Amino acid sequence: MAGVPSTETTSTSDVDEVLDAVVTRMGGARREGQHEMARAVAAALEGDTHLMVQAGTGTGKSLAYLVPTLLHAVRTGERAVISTATLALQRQVLGHDLPLVAEVVEEKLPRPPAVALLKGWHNYLCKHKVTGGYPPEEDTALFDMAPESASAAEEHPAGSARDDSLGSQVVRVRAWADETDSGDRDDLVPGVSDKAWRQVSVTSMECIGQSCPLRSECFPEAARQAARTADVVVTNHAMLGIAASGSPGALPEFDALVVDEAHELPSRVTAQASVELSAPAVERVARLARRQAGAATQALDDAAALLRTVLTATPEGRWPEALPPEIEGAVRAVADAAREVLSSIKQDSVKAGAKEGDAGGGLAQARSAALVLFEITDRLLSDRLRNREDVVWLSRGMGPGEAIKINVAPLDVAGPIAGHLLAGRGAVLTSATLTLGGTFDATASSMGMGGADYEGLQVSSPFDYGRQGILYVAKHLPKPGRDGTDPQVLDEIAELIEAAGGRTLGLFSSRRGATAAAEAMRERLTTPVLVQGDDSIPSLVRSFAADPATSLFGTLSLWQGVDVPGDSCQLVLIDRIPFPRPDDPVIAARTEVVAKRGGNGFMAVSATHAALLLAQGAGRLIRGVADRGVVAILDPRVATARYGTFLSRSLPPLWPTTDPRVVRSALRRLRGEKA
Repeated sequence: MAGVPSTETTSTSDVDEVLDAVVTRMGGARREGQHEMARAVAAALEGDTHLMVQAGTGTGKSLAYLVPTLLHAVRTGERAVISTATLALQRQVLGHDLPLVAEVVEEKLPRPPAVALLKGWHNYLCKHKVTGGYPPEEDTALFDMAPESASAAEEHPAGSARDDSLGSQVVRVRAWADETDSGDRDDLVPGVSDKAWRQVSVTSMECIGQSCPLRSECFPEAARQAARTADVVVTNHAMLGIAASGSPGALPEFDALVVDEAHELPSRVTAQASVELSAPAVERVARLARRQAGAATQALDDAAALLRTVLTATPEGRWPEALPPEIEGAVRAVADAAREVLSSIKQDSVKAGAKEGDAGGGLAQARSAALVLFEITDRLLSDRLRNREDVVWLSRGMGPGEAIKINVAPLDVAGPIAGHLLAGRGAVLTSATLTLGGTFDATASSMGMGGADYEGLQVSSPFDYGRQGILYVAKHLPKPGRDGTDPQVLDEIAELIEAAGGRTLGLFSSRRGATAAAEAMRERLTTPVLVQGDDSIPSLVRSFAADPATSLFGTLSLWQGVDVPGDSCQLVLIDRIPFPRPDDPVIAARTEVVAKRGGNGFMAVSATHAALLLAQGAGRLIRGVADRGVVAILDPRVATARYGTFLSRSLPPLWPTTDPRVVRSALRRLRGEKA
C-alpha cells in the first residue's frame, strides 16, 4: 500500500539488533523491558492482532514501537499510523526519535522510510484566505473547534501573545505565510491566539476545494498528499476521533495502528463526537448567510428567537429519554430554517463564486456554517437519544454573557473505536497507565475489546518504585467535604511542604481548591508558591523546575504531562480522589447503563475515571532512576473505603504508609541530602 511489498518479515533478532543500534547511537544502555515491548509490537503487527502495553516512564516506549513499526511498514508495504495525545510527545517523536530510528533502520531496508505528519485542516495556514479569498472572521467562533489536546490549548494560549494586539498578530502570521514551507501552526514561534489564527485558516468544510485558485499551493492538501504516499503517518488523537466518528477519509488508508498515550483515546473520541447548540450560534449562521451569500434568513432569525425563549425558560439538566416537547419544537424550527438556507446556497454557486474572487470564500463559509447547524439539529431530532446512543443536556454558562446550550455527547465510544480504528488491522495501544485496579479490563472495555480480543503486556520498569518513593495516605484527616479546603488539610499541606523545603507539585481536583490552598500557603510559608492561572502552563512548569524551593499548585492540566525530574519535584500532593462530578450528564448516563446491565456503575465509571487520574498524578514523582520522593494523598478514603484497594492497585508500586511522622522525616532527609 505504502510501497512495493516484500515477502520479507521482521524477525525478533532484527528488532533487537536495530533497537540496540539506536540506543547505542543515543548513548544509552540496553533495557530489557524495552526489548520485550519491541518484540511484542513486531509480533502484533505481523499477526494483525491487538496488543495493549503498559510501559512506564523510563521504559523508552517510543523507540520500542518505532523500530518494529518502520521495519514492518517498509518491508510489507503496509502503511502504519502512529498517534499521540500531546503536542510535546508528537514533537519528540517527529523531531528526535523518528529521524534517528529511520537513519538506523534504513541500513536494514531496501529504501529509506517515508514519514509524514498529518493534522486537522484548521491547523494549517490557508494561502487563499491570507490573500483575501475569504472575508474576515467575526470575533467569536460559531462552533468552537475542538483542540487537538489539552496541551494544544496550553501551548497556544491567548496569553502566549498577551502583549500583541489582534491586528499585530495577524500581520505577523501574514509575513510568516511568505516564509513557511509547511503552513503548520506549530511551526510559528512565538504562537498567536486562536482568534488570530482563525483569520488565516479554514476548516475542511469551508475549503472551496478544486475551485481554489491557490490549490497547487495548499498546505493541508500537501500534508494529505504526503500522508497518502508515506510508510508511516504521525497524527494525533483528534484525527483518530474524527475517523472513529464516521469520517474515515480524515486519514489515508492504513493497515497498522500504534496509539501512544492510549489511555486518552476514549475521551478524545468522545470530545470529537460531541456538539452543542445555542441561540447565539444560530444567529451567527443567519448573519453569515445574509452577508456572504445574500440569503433570506427571516425563518432562521425567528427560529433563533424561539430557541432563546424556550432555553431561557428551561431548567438546567439532562434529558434521559427524549427532548421536552417545547425544546423539540424549537430545534425543529431551526432545522427547517437551516435547510432553507442550505437550499439557497447551492454548491454550484460556491464554486462559481470562487472563480470571481472573494465571494467564493464567503459563500463557502456560509454554506459550511449552515450545514453544520443542520447536522446538529438533525442529530438532536434523530432516534439517537431514544436509543441510548447520545446523552443530551442543557447547561447554563457560569460567566457573564455565556450562552445557554444544548449539549450532545455519545454515550459510548467503544463501538466506534473498535469498528473504525481497530477492526481488521494490527494495533498497538500503549501508555504508562493502562491497567486500572491491576488489570487491563477497564481500559480494554472502553475501546470495545473483550479479553479474547487483545494481548496484554506490562513491561518491567527501570525504576525501583519501592525504594525510590513513598505512597502516603493521610488516613487521619477528615473525609473531604464540598465547602472549600478543611483547616486540618491546610495544616497538613503546610507541614509537608515545610519538611520538603518547597519542591512540591500540588494536584487539586478544582481550580477553587488550588487557588485557596495557594493563598493559604503564601501566608504560612517562606518558600514561593505558584498557582495555575498566574501564567501559561509551560511558563509555570519552567519556573517550578528552575527553583527547587518553589511549589506549583494546579488542576487537571498538571495531572498529566508534567515532566520535572530531579530535585525540584520531591513531593506530589493530591488533595482528594479525583472522582468526576456526580451531576456530570455523561458520567451519570454511563453509570445508569452499567447498572441496568447488572454491573456496578460506580466502579465501572467513576472509580475507573478516578483511578486513571490518580495513576497519572502519582506518575509525576518518579521521572528518572535517581529521583526520590513522596506521593501524598490527603484523602483518607484511599485507605478506608472499599474501593480504596482498586485505586491503590492502579498506582505505581511505591512503599506505602499512613504515618505522617515517617513521611516528614523522609522528606527532611531528602532535603538534607541535597543541601
